[in-house]
Amino acid sequence: MSHLFTHRLEVRFRDCDSLGHTNNAVYLTYLEQTRLHYWRELWGFATPASTVPGVIMARAEIDYRRPSFFGQTLEVRMSLAAIGKTSFTYDYEIVDGANNVIAAARTVQVMYDYEKAKPMPISDEIRQKMTKS
Repeated sequence: MSHLFTHRLEVRFRDCDSLGHTNNAVYLTYLEQTRLHYWRELWGFATPASTVPGVIMARAEIDYRRPSFFGQTLEVRMSLAAIGKTSFTYDYEIVDGANNVIAAARTVQVMYDYEKAKPMPISDEIRQKMTKS
């Protein structure tokens, strides 16, 4: 898998459940953090100067391979799997410091016009930025 973007993070104490490993729902937050860091770098998403429309999540799936624990540094590797008229799909690998795959995931996002409450086409400018790498 050719990685479009990589984000490192540390498993926080609050991320863990009573069994001592990272709670499964927290991985969605790790994916979200990765996307947001990438979008800010790519097109200034969610910054005062941004003119990019909203993005909503349409689908998420995660395959859990092994547990992670408090204090571990994880790397979330993201790649662009597909891009359509209004939606785009990312694939992810979450790996630990030994390069063991903790989880594999896929998300589908839709460009969204909140004022009109409907999907909108991905602009040519954003499409070019997303497929440039």
